[in-house]
Amino acid sequence: MIPIKVLVPSGVLGLGFDLEALKHGIKNNPDIISIDGGSTDSGPFSLGSGTSKYSRSAIKAEWKSLMIAREKANVPLVIGSCGTCGTNGMVDWMENITIELAEELDQHLKIAKLYCDQEKNYIKESYKLNKILSLNPAPKLNNTVIDEMTNIVALAGAEQIQECINTGADIILAGRTTDTAIISALPLMKGANPGSSWHGAKIAECGALCSTNPTSGVVMVEFDKAGFTVEPMSKNAFCTSETVAAHMLYENADPYILHEPGGYMDVTYSNYYNIDKKKVRVEGATWNSSKNYCVKLEGARVSGYQTSLLVLLRDNNYVKNIKKWTDKLSKFLKKEINKRMDIASSEYSLEFRHIGLNSILGELEKNLGNPVEVGVLCLITSKYKISTEIAKLINPFLLHFPLSSYEELPTFAFPFSPVHSDRGCVYEFTMNHILELDDPMDAFQIKISEI
Repeated sequence: MIPIKVLVPSGVLGLGFDLEALKHGIKNNPDIISIDGGSTDSGPFSLGSGTSKYSRSAIKAEWKSLMIAREKANVPLVIGSCGTCGTNGMVDWMENITIELAEELDQHLKIAKLYCDQEKNYIKESYKLNKILSLNPAPKLNNTVIDEMTNIVALAGAEQIQECINTGADIILAGRTTDTAIISALPLMKGANPGSSWHGAKIAECGALCSTNPTSGVVMVEFDKAGFTVEPMSKNAFCTSETVAAHMLYENADPYILHEPGGYMDVTYSNYYNIDKKKVRVEGATWNSSKNYCVKLEGARVSGYQTSLLVLLRDNNYVKNIKKWTDKLSKFLKKEINKRMDIASSEYSLEFRHIGLNSILGELEKNLGNPVEVGVLCLITSKYKISTEIAKLINPFLLHFPLSSYEELPTFAFPFSPVHSDRGCVYEFTMNHILELDDPMDAFQIKISEI
């Protein structure tokens, strides 16, 4: 069965891909189609709320193209981390989309769902038995924190995806997985080089990001007993030794080591060379199995409730003294909130960001320049649902607060009405831990359906 070809349409479902490149990929006879569906890149909201960051319409349109391609190729189609966060609810959400499309396309399918949610009592018991270990850095973990979590997931590795493949499913809808597991699973099953299976999966995890045309999306990786070959499927994309090797730097603390369930991959002695102007050949990665089989845990909880306000200032004196103005305004507002609302400053946070000046780096910004205008973003985050009431108290002062006591009241610009925007729940990550398992499937469940 070697070599094994894995077609990766894009770095994530919902981002888009070149349909002509996808067609070209199918003509090259892949053995499986694998695509990621999630990430923690955008913060804890998706996991905390159990929702997708991407539009359902966009997901459905792209998934339709992949379901048509799968039927033509007659190979399994795998998606990992369904609905961004990979909760059970998002796996079911993705199943509903698949059922709708199957009816539209008149396809008859066997579906395997991989559930990755973790019961709180199971996590508590595992923690008590010292089966949960902290990574660095890791937030404090105890039973109270576990009870406060809205969702907890374990990241599946290659072993859990292989169990799904072994069911003979046409489509595999996986909960939270490592980005590489959905690509490495089949090559590892079929006897490809273990180190290269993980290395090639890492290179292809973001689709054509390892090429000269990242937005084209589609790449093919061919795995064998010695290494792998990667090739972008778009006629306008090319892989070079540099673009391929550089991807080990992407979202990775160590450019040579990648930790996965069951061990780690080491590319220290890997060699990269161009076969032609499009293809790159890579050999030399090694796989080092760990003594204990562990999977990473992710959890999130509500950390507060947030409301934002935005005001625009163009007066030259205020633009030049914007930090002085917001510092003075902040001190004034905290006194007013306490006096008028009887709310202590410990029950909320008040933050000002200077858009156009240093809103990204804050005090670390060295290149301040001379802006013509500045936007001041005010963020109120509270323990309880009081942030909007606080924002309404702030409103008139944000519009008219003077820099000095001897000048006329200024009037600034609100870009919309009402100026406050209720952002609702704010979530925070609560876990950066690993869970030790006696068997890779102990924390996971597979459900099969046919449509």
